[in-house]
Amino acid sequence: MTIDELDRMIRAYDGVRVLEAQDDLFYLYDPAADLPPERQQPFATIVTGDHYEKVSRLDEPGAWRLNLGLTKATYTSLFGPVPTERDADWVLDSGHDYTARNTLMPHPFYAAQYWVAVVSPVEAAPLVPLVQEAYEFAARKYANHQSRQTQ
Repeated sequence: MTIDELDRMIRAYDGVRVLEAQDDLFYLYDPAADLPPERQQPFATIVTGDHYEKVSRLDEPGAWRLNLGLTKATYTSLFGPVPTERDADWVLDSGHDYTARNTLMPHPFYAAQYWVAVVSPVEAAPLVPLVQEAYEFAARKYANHQSRQTQ
């Protein structure tokens, strides 16, 4: 699986807007393309380098990381309770090797918000239901916010 293949798969969902920074991709559910900056929370990201942290060693050739925001129920069914202990660099102690390739794991920084990560995934098939859930969860949050705005 390549970044381009995954990017095409995520962009194919209705209402997705993509922000780019430092060759990284941030996928938002924003069907009207009008979310204010404070509401622009991605449901998925593809990080291509050590721009924000170095724990996954994304500076190595061919390394990149997919990050997905899941529901609490799905996250805990996969990994149990979220980790709460952090090291001196604020990396969560989940018991996972954050440099492992093609391994679904808690996100090194955002697992407490039910985010997961996989560095350099090989196949799309195992990720499709997780991407779908992250997308649907973002769409529900968007719809809930919109309904509160019209009440």
